[in-house]
Amino acid sequence: MIGSMDYRDIITVEPDKRGGKPCIRSMRITVYDVLEYLASGMSEHEIIEDFPELTRDDIHACLQFAADR
Repeated sequence: MIGSMDYRDIITVEPDKRGGKPCIRSMRITVYDVLEYLASGMSEHEIIEDFPELTRDDIHACLQFAADR
C-alpha cells in the first residue's frame, strides 16, 4: 500500500481504453508507459515534469502493481 492508499484505488482497467491495459486513474497513461520511463532512466521528477497530471503516488502505484504481478 501507498501510505493508507491501495494501488488498486489508482490503477484502473477499462476494456475500451488502451486495449484494456492497466491505466492510471482512468487516464490514457498506462502502468507500462510509466515503467518504461523509469526503466529508461527517467526520475520520478522528470516523469512528473513531462506529465504534470501524474503524482508520486501514481508512480509508486505502478511499481506496486508490477511487484504484485
